[in-house]
Amino acid sequence: MAASLAYEQPTINKSWEAFLAHIPTILLIWIVAVALAAVGFGVYCVIALVGLGIGGNSGDSVVALSSALGQLGQLPFSILSSLVGVLFIAVPAMYYHGGETITVNTAFAALLRRPLRYLLAGFLFSLVAGVGLVLCVLPGLAVLLVMPVYVNRIFLTNQSITDAFAASFRAVYRSSNGMSFLGIEILAWLLVAVVTVCTCGLGALVAVPVSTFYLQNAAYHKGLIS
Repeated sequence: MAASLAYEQPTINKSWEAFLAHIPTILLIWIVAVALAAVGFGVYCVIALVGLGIGGNSGDSVVALSSALGQLGQLPFSILSSLVGVLFIAVPAMYYHGGETITVNTAFAALLRRPLRYLLAGFLFSLVAGVGLVLCVLPGLAVLLVMPVYVNRIFLTNQSITDAFAASFRAVYRSSNGMSFLGIEILAWLLVAVVTVCTCGLGALVAVPVSTFYLQNAAYHKGLIS
């Protein structure tokens, strides 16, 4: 059972206040995620440049090999960056579940408690969403819209990964309030996109976390998460 504030009617003001209370945590998540991605890109560039230097004028095969090795070296950092990035959804989920502000230590302790579970959950989600996008776009989008509920179940329950995915899908697409939640979610991400474009990307630093707090509150309020 979550904290009582989770079941209250979601509002922008409440989400904004929750965001302000979590600024130190969210800021560090941004920094760590970006730093890991930057290190990965640096590794890619170094490997690619070294390969080109060694290969000299050996031809396209050396260029292709250098690029492949660079991408391989970048992969672990990209995975870690994505893992840390999941905290943008997990922190609001933990906040509404416990009713207390999530500190930096609490957020990263939760992430490090079951990292393999989160990696496997992310791999399954990405695989299913990717296949859906490739096959017909709409199935992939349908999977992506389940993410707020899915991340909540992965972080806050002991359900198996497949059970958490199936339960999240049922909650969003088979519950009586599922369609209204989807409408709220789509509108929220459209607003985030508009704010991001109009501010040359800077607005995303605020719009994304505020929207994640709002959507977690909405999911609890609509009964998709108990």
